[in-house]
Amino acid sequence: MTISRRRFLLSTAVIGGGLLIGYAATRPSRHRVANETLAHNGQRFLTTWLRIDPDNRVTVYVPHSEMGQGVHTSLAMMAADELDADWELVTAEQAPATDLFANGDLITGFASEFGLPSFLQPILAASSVKISQLVNLQTTGGSSSVRFTGEHGMRNAGAAAREMLIACAADRWGVPAEQCHTQLSHVHHNASGRSLAYGELAAAAAELEPPENPRLKQPQEFTIMGKAMSRADIPPKVNGSAQYGIDAYSDDMLFAAIRIAPVFGARLVSVDASEALGRRGVQRVIELEDSVAVVADNYWRAKEALKLVKAEFEQTENDHVSSADIWAQFDSDLAAGDGKKDKEVGDTKTAMSEASDIIEASYRVPYLAHAPMEPMNCTVHFHDGRADVWTSTQDNLGIRGRVASVGGLDENDVMMHPVYLGGGFGRRLPFNWNMIDHATLIAKQFEVPVKTIFSREDDMQQDYYRPAVASNFRASFDTNGNVSAWENRFTGPIQTPGAAHIPYAIGNQSIRVVDSETHVPIAAWRSVDHSQQTFFTESFIDEVAHRAGRNPYQFRLELLSEHPRHRRVLEVAAEGAGYGQNLPDGHAMGIAVQESFGSIVAEIAEVSIDENGQPRVHRVTCAIDCGRAVNPDTVEQQVESGILFGLSAALYGEITIENGAVVQANFPDYNSVRMAQTPEIQIHIIESGEALGGLGEPATPPIAAAVANAAYILTGQRIRELPFKNHDLSRSTPVAQR
Repeated sequence: MTISRRRFLLSTAVIGGGLLIGYAATRPSRHRVANETLAHNGQRFLTTWLRIDPDNRVTVYVPHSEMGQGVHTSLAMMAADELDADWELVTAEQAPATDLFANGDLITGFASEFGLPSFLQPILAASSVKISQLVNLQTTGGSSSVRFTGEHGMRNAGAAAREMLIACAADRWGVPAEQCHTQLSHVHHNASGRSLAYGELAAAAAELEPPENPRLKQPQEFTIMGKAMSRADIPPKVNGSAQYGIDAYSDDMLFAAIRIAPVFGARLVSVDASEALGRRGVQRVIELEDSVAVVADNYWRAKEALKLVKAEFEQTENDHVSSADIWAQFDSDLAAGDGKKDKEVGDTKTAMSEASDIIEASYRVPYLAHAPMEPMNCTVHFHDGRADVWTSTQDNLGIRGRVASVGGLDENDVMMHPVYLGGGFGRRLPFNWNMIDHATLIAKQFEVPVKTIFSREDDMQQDYYRPAVASNFRASFDTNGNVSAWENRFTGPIQTPGAAHIPYAIGNQSIRVVDSETHVPIAAWRSVDHSQQTFFTESFIDEVAHRAGRNPYQFRLELLSEHPRHRRVLEVAAEGAGYGQNLPDGHAMGIAVQESFGSIVAEIAEVSIDENGQPRVHRVTCAIDCGRAVNPDTVEQQVESGILFGLSAALYGEITIENGAVVQANFPDYNSVRMAQTPEIQIHIIESGEALGGLGEPATPPIAAAVANAAYILTGQRIRELPFKNHDLSRSTPVAQR
């Protein structure tokens, strides 16, 4: 990035002689760059996340996308609390998509989570910002915003800025810094009764070097964190002023509708667009490697004209592949090979050979679409050797790099315009490239902005899907009736290490993954591998409990002897649900517990079977240990959202393949839980004081198993393949009557 470019981007982030303060592991490199480019009119920069203006307002620059999870509010709370800022004077803004705002905290956070040796962590921390710049990292995903960026970036930024402001005030007054304290965006010296607003100290503080290890507050000192704060994104969403990618508009804008090869990977062979080109408003028909697009003066005209285009796509070896073929392939590959090690403990083979009883079961879950409510869209304007981009994305910096690559530009010549997201769930991560690539290639052929929109059908049939997975289990019992071994073989790939691991005290475990690739494109889906693996493991441990003649709740508690946090969330959930107490006739409770993204969640579903033989979920009681709740309202909102997202998938979610292509096309084919079907949800937040855990994803995985386990008690029928809509549970025998 050139100095002139960086000067421009940073200039747009600073208003009225303000100060941008931040904290980074690679200091003072970013500090020097900022000072070299914007050291004028008394303005001085340190790095990235905080700006203090002369009028005493604080702006927090958040390097994460706001897609309804409340992250702009939560991260601003964390920075403001450590800064001792007046919350009424704090606002949050989306960080610009420039390498100065690349997010190194994600590098160190995920490296630690995935087991980077402790002796390497300081080395990585010293280079994390540079790495994040090289890979264009501003990702929102992995439930990482609060637990990584917030805990390590925002809190440090606020604490460092606070110490710098105190140092300036103490110097001005000629008193020791230890005699000064901060409160509500002011530095106070009680002995003399003097105080200074942060805005009065900002210019001088900017000349200081941020302390390497500022003192962070203890939880008992928090004044903002831990309180229920209203989300900053709600008012603009209510009054209609919130801008999403789909809202990008200019008078000269053109619109593109696209038809991509229905069989993934097929190429476009021929096009007859003569009839479409004669339609009103149509500007051009664009042929790409795998698709054809119509560009018109509004989207409806483009979409209707596209129906008239005769396009032929090449035949491929996948043209006759069906879901049945894929399942057969998975079964064959699981039978043929032992796969690669995921986890090995003890001697499972010997334990199985000496077992008094062995239980076996096979599970499977289908491909799933993301189906965010805002249609996939991307507007690109190529002009004067540059490009402007408007799109709802989970990684603005990553998309900047992709548009530059596809469009043949330097990254510095691409300007992202951050907007809100109408849902993401992994679909809007930068490696789900098809929307961005197509939009860029289409827009490159025009000198005006072009908005490419995927219809609901386009997105449903051209997604990057949650992987379909098959999983085979065996468990053995010794002569005393104790579980002696656990064996699991499942189809890959592994997207999130450890998702198939169990917390239960079983001395011999063999967990292995078998590669079995298909032509269906896959990517991250909310909670990633945990959504499949928790259904498998928590259903099978339930089977093991029933085989042993044990109460599933007590059985789990005994096997969680080495995991007190898991026991605690399970106990809190059970107590909140009234587990073991009398239920209405025809109701039963199912249990599931899982640790994911640093949080531990237990869910108990109260279920009945309706007249159509389908589960009716009346109530879900959830206990979550996420270490500490930064904003309790957001915790509850994210947990509720995760439960309903997972419940929709469990009851209805299914992407099937026929003749190599996706069958489902819109919500009538891909249903979700509606308000009338939404259960009562009770949430219990456990403040354990452990390291912060994620919130956006951990509540999604347990719900499918919890419902399946309740359904088994009611019907005696074990659901091992989702979704529930494909099963009739009306003619079954309850376990209690068997």
